[in-house]
Amino acid sequence: MRLSQRNRVLGGALLSVFVATAILGAIWTPYDPLGIDLTKRLEAPGILHWLGTDEFGRDVLSRIMAAAGTSVSISVMTVCFAVAAGVLLGVVSGYARGWLDRAIMTLNDSLLAFPSMLLALALLSITGANMYGIILALGLAYTPSMVRIVRGAVLSLREQEFVQASRVMGNSAIFTMIRHILPNCLAPVIVLATSMFGTVLLTESALSFLGLGVPPPAPTWGNMLASARPHMAQAVWLGIFPGLCISLTLLGINLFGDAIRDRFDPRMRGL
Repeated sequence: MRLSQRNRVLGGALLSVFVATAILGAIWTPYDPLGIDLTKRLEAPGILHWLGTDEFGRDVLSRIMAAAGTSVSISVMTVCFAVAAGVLLGVVSGYARGWLDRAIMTLNDSLLAFPSMLLALALLSITGANMYGIILALGLAYTPSMVRIVRGAVLSLREQEFVQASRVMGNSAIFTMIRHILPNCLAPVIVLATSMFGTVLLTESALSFLGLGVPPPAPTWGNMLASARPHMAQAVWLGIFPGLCISLTLLGINLFGDAIRDRFDPRMRGL
């Protein structure tokens, strides 16, 4: 089995577990992830609570399952937002050129000058720390990188003979962009979107860890790590299991993303 195939299989398996956990967590959990029982606080992993309980007696496994659904929702909607906005602006900028291209890229490069985390923090101060505010802030923070990738692909395509032929035939700019330009930009978009999914997941976890993500008591892996800090000496499982979920999910995304990249890169197909 080639390296790219192994990456695809292992990454796909880890991602499948992550997605299955998120779907199951939205439908069913062993216990109420928000249910408080102070008589069972900080119980070690056992038969009744496989991953133990937290400082409020809440089942850690149930909260991890519920948090997976939150992470999937935020990551998927953020990536969809960034892809939709980035493809639209990138195609228009690369094909139209002129003052419109300069205006879009000036704004885009200005946003790219800021680190994504810093830009997301600034936008969160406007949108507010709620689920949809986080999606909007992260979507706006990661759109500029998609715009630049798509624009670069469009610039290389707009001078190709099939695009020139479409112009000569009298087709409108919108028809040419949709029919000829956009389908040929999908490869870099898919590769970037795959890697962006993992970056968004990590950023959302970091924001939640800092107290700027989805507000408690709704569980996220990041705020579970944050709430575990004061209790790590006597309840180490509170930090280990959410951290392990983040690490394994990111590993799966990165391996699967590498396999996707290799699929679209002719130089890597023989590996």
